Amino acid sequence: MKNLLSLLTLLTVPVFLQAQGLKLNDCEYFERQGVNVLVFSNDFNGGFNDEKNSGIEIIHHGVRTVQGGAVRLNNTPEQWDLVPKTIARKVDREKGSIEVVMRYDDYDFDSRVVVTAKGRAVEIAVWLDKPVPEMLAGEAGFNLEFLPSQYWLKTYRVDGRLGRLPRYATSQTITRPNNEKPRQFKGFKTYDDRGTDCFIDPLPIETGHQITLATDQPERMVSISSSDAELKLYDGRVLAQNGWYVLRSELPSGKTGKVVTWLVEPYAIPGWIREPNIGFSQVGYTPEQPKVAVIELDKNDHPESSAVLMRMKDDGTTEQAFVGEVKNWGPYYKYNYVKFDFSSVCQPGVYYIQYGNTRSNDFLIDKHVYDKITDATTDVWVPIHMNHMYVNEGYRTWHGEPFKEGYLQAPPSDHFDLHRQGETTDTKYKPLELIPGLNVGGFFDAGDFDIETGSNINVVQNFIRTWELFKPQRDETFVSQQQRYVDLHRPDGVPDILQFIEHGTLNLVAQAEQIGHMASTLSNSVLDNYHHLGDAASITDGLHYDPSLKPYEVSADGKRSGTPDDMWAFTTRSPQLDQRAATMFAAASHALKGYNDELAARALAQSKRLKKEADELLKKTATDSQMEADFSWLGGGEQGDMATNLQLYGATGEKQYLVSFEKQIWKALDHNVAFSMQTALDAVRYMNEAYKKKLRPYVEKYNAYIKSFDQQNPYGVPIGLGNWAGVNMVLNFGITVNYAYIYFPDIVRKDEVYRVANWLYGCHPYHNYSFVAVVGAARPKQVFYGNNRADFSFIPGNVAPGLLFRKPDHFENYDDWPFLWGQNEGTIAGNTQYVIFGSSFKNIVTPK
Repeated sequence: MKNLLSLLTLLTVPVFLQAQGLKLNDCEYFERQGVNVLVFSNDFNGGFNDEKNSGIEIIHHGVRTVQGGAVRLNNTPEQWDLVPKTIARKVDREKGSIEVVMRYDDYDFDSRVVVTAKGRAVEIAVWLDKPVPEMLAGEAGFNLEFLPSQYWLKTYRVDGRLGRLPRYATSQTITRPNNEKPRQFKGFKTYDDRGTDCFIDPLPIETGHQITLATDQPERMVSISSSDAELKLYDGRVLAQNGWYVLRSELPSGKTGKVVTWLVEPYAIPGWIREPNIGFSQVGYTPEQPKVAVIELDKNDHPESSAVLMRMKDDGTTEQAFVGEVKNWGPYYKYNYVKFDFSSVCQPGVYYIQYGNTRSNDFLIDKHVYDKITDATTDVWVPIHMNHMYVNEGYRTWHGEPFKEGYLQAPPSDHFDLHRQGETTDTKYKPLELIPGLNVGGFFDAGDFDIETGSNINVVQNFIRTWELFKPQRDETFVSQQQRYVDLHRPDGVPDILQFIEHGTLNLVAQAEQIGHMASTLSNSVLDNYHHLGDAASITDGLHYDPSLKPYEVSADGKRSGTPDDMWAFTTRSPQLDQRAATMFAAASHALKGYNDELAARALAQSKRLKKEADELLKKTATDSQMEADFSWLGGGEQGDMATNLQLYGATGEKQYLVSFEKQIWKALDHNVAFSMQTALDAVRYMNEAYKKKLRPYVEKYNAYIKSFDQQNPYGVPIGLGNWAGVNMVLNFGITVNYAYIYFPDIVRKDEVYRVANWLYGCHPYHNYSFVAVVGAARPKQVFYGNNRADFSFIPGNVAPGLLFRKPDHFENYDDWPFLWGQNEGTIAGNTQYVIFGSSFKNIVTPK
């Protein structure tokens, strides 16, 4: 019905609106109402390569549905296929065009793409000053990629032939010799050819010169035509679940000049105005908290003067609970913002917001709405990410016991996940020698299955802070280190948080003891199992690698194989990482005392040793000028280890650590109060009243920092603009605000602690879904990037990074496509940040 109405609207709209053309705007992209065409506003990233966030992009009726427009070397590029480097970008306002020069250094191959407004369409032309290199003949082509979740099951027309895009990839493929495949990132391979020496190459779904996608849905309809090149439509999901539909024209061999020309017209619904996004907390509100909805409006929309809060009565009818003024906040990047304050409504009940013709989800006002916000994270998400354990839930096995064969010493290498092993191992082990005892404890990093040491250090610290401040007694997980078995929803008599501290510490202590210092990571040795989806226990064969055996051959005793799939330990020493570990070990020794005294003693011993050795290494390697530049605000040679000194003092009571900490903290606060405030607040429980009194003016300064965000954006929190969305920064901010209120309630008002909760649970740009797959939310996000992302699902309790900023002015968070990690991947460090935030927040707002 919606599509029919849109088509009827088209028949009645004035002709001048239909003729509205694309124009270059002040943000240097092409725009007409309902359509934005970006031309390399966002470059391809050289780290993980094709992240589906770059090239020529189309934001179509508010959703980025098309990207990747560039000269590529593959029919359906994968994440680790080569991407072009942007050499130059030129905007010509007089001609209404944008020109981009791209280069593949590996092949000494340059191309130019010129995009020019042509009425309601853009012309995309590929220019070559030199012919396509011979080795890329038949491989180089111009690609444009379409978001599958927005196009599957939609109809298309190619040269008059009709079809429907598949929900699941079923198109045909061929195999080709490996020597014909263009080089992948750093020479790695995304595939396991099983000894065939061949790779898979998709065949096109359709081929023609004129194609219209989504002929049955005006919001997504795009027409592309080319008179000088064939258009080939592919399904990139044949090779990888995160692939997109790809439209491609091969670059002709032996030609220069203008070699490929496309005319691309995204259909725009005449007079289209984006529906208001009513930002509010999907979890709800306590009666006494501030309640302010932030409403995001299309710049062509006219704000309503008021909004209505409706209450749902027990008999199923509704009544008007409050009518309030809508106040203007102003523009923030692409949209305008207004606010609706209904804080005066305190009566418990079920409500929704009516703004014009837009109605929000139902939500609760009740004093207990936040009681369960961390339960799914600690009951389900965290235990599922326990490495080296068989994890069961009811009838389901989440994963078997991974990596029984252990970890090999990494040889010198430049890794696909941006890890490096130096020319020496910095250990007593030879390259590819088994390092004993590392296959114990630890947590999977995120959607993959490596142990990132830095992240795991943060994880244990987050659990310790939760435990020592709030002592949560929740016990919903059975953990047996002896059986290497975890069972969800089965109490075992021990608080889960304490068992999580133990599990993380086991792996990290093993690293310190077996390696002599901290590994940077325990990760995959080959790329084709790094991107594994599914059961972690099936990543490797569970057998020790024996290079004397042929690939896939198993020894007679069944204990070794010739498959080089064993995980590697990257052991290049970092004294800074050792120092962080020393901080964590000191805190762990204190938390584990009385529960696992043996592990507590091991942790304390490693803390003291690593701190001493790290200090000595840093003094040896840093020049006087570096020391002064890096640590002048901490008092020269103090090495920035104030958090370690604080935790060692807490664990041992030894005054030497207290003296060092007090020498450092005030200089750190003077240098950057926002950066150092959390450490200063962590110290309050160890210190006397004189310390707290001296800290007061810094907390007052921090309170001004909190309030400064009200002028920076309409949501009042720090919003990240990098290529990883900013929920970690927001959570850090929330934790510090919570602690500041707990210790200094006369300075930081209770009202401030709700900022981050509102943001997490739905009061944010783009949509109003909760970023937490949380118990209690009326509308949590439905898909996340996790190890089950191929199922278009989520692991309960996951926390998404949130809003990914696309230059120059677009925020997004897909809820129908999980594969963009920068906006949807929950990490073990971020999710345990959420545990400490949620625990401190509940301690403040939940009735005792």
